[in-house]
Amino acid sequence: MRFGIYCEMQAPPGKSHAELTWEIFRQIEHADQMGFDVYSVIDHHFFPKFSISANPLALFTAVAQRTERIRFRVALFTLPLENPMRLAGQIAEADILTNGRLECGLGRGHAWLFEPSNMPLEESRPRFDEAIEILTRAWTEEKFSFEGRYYKVKDVTVVPKPLQKPHPRLFTGGTSDITYQMAGERGWGIFVPPLLPYSALEGQLGVYKKACAAHGHTPDIVYIRPVYLDEDERQIRKEVESAIYNFLAFNAAPIESLQDEAKKAELREKGYGFYASGALESLTQLTYDEIVGREIGFIGTPRKVISQIEKLQEVGGIGELAIVSNFGGLDHWKSIKTQHLFATKVMPAFRGNAT
Repeated sequence: MRFGIYCEMQAPPGKSHAELTWEIFRQIEHADQMGFDVYSVIDHHFFPKFSISANPLALFTAVAQRTERIRFRVALFTLPLENPMRLAGQIAEADILTNGRLECGLGRGHAWLFEPSNMPLEESRPRFDEAIEILTRAWTEEKFSFEGRYYKVKDVTVVPKPLQKPHPRLFTGGTSDITYQMAGERGWGIFVPPLLPYSALEGQLGVYKKACAAHGHTPDIVYIRPVYLDEDERQIRKEVESAIYNFLAFNAAPIESLQDEAKKAELREKGYGFYASGALESLTQLTYDEIVGREIGFIGTPRKVISQIEKLQEVGGIGELAIVSNFGGLDHWKSIKTQHLFATKVMPAFRGNAT
């Protein structure tokens, strides 16, 4: 099992965006030093409580110059909002500047991103499908033409080409069966959303595993959980309780832009029913004990978290546990503490030399 870190770059009110960005930069440096395998950052716009991560490729190419081995993953590019001919070259250049340490998540994106981006929601799936074909051809063919509904190009050459061949490792994520089927057929990795327990997506993950088996691929599920560690449960609660409440509230905050009934009907009709289900809002009503008890966060002593990971391994197909070490306005020192304790007290139990 790989061990990674996943970050949304949630900006609480009053927090300088520059300060948060440099804190994440330093946390990535620290993660590299502590032996984490990969650092994932989402691509997101418009809703600062949820994320200020508008250009993860820039962050990664900068911090790559200060790190040695950790890999970098965008989780995920919102493909319908991108020009795939241009994005292909941008990803390739970032792959070169990270010395082949880049990985890419490709998705339809959060429903709340489309209206501020002036993009019709119903175009998300067909644009996504066309963009995938364009990206893979742009990376692997010297020159190509494409005639689609939304993108039409003739004899275009995309440069540069990525350092990794045929292209960086690809991932996706979401809540719809069609996404899990596609990922399994193509041999992509798949993200489990950070707020949902394994059981909530067990059906979709079954679709993914079955599709992987049918097409000769090994399942690679990235399981994301906020984590906080200490030897004293009372100290843990004192240090993390407000931040874990914020993490849930900040994830649900953009839902406010989708609240009228006409919008909810549109979401259900156009393949984004999860955003009209009330699932995100319901999480904000949970108590601290419920959050911990339902394992929405892996929060506790190192021994407890080790046992939770051991139980997770039993379901099969989990390729990576990606911890969220910075969430809900958590102080920088607390994120560093989490990364340090996880690397020194938890990871060795799965890599030998447990302490």
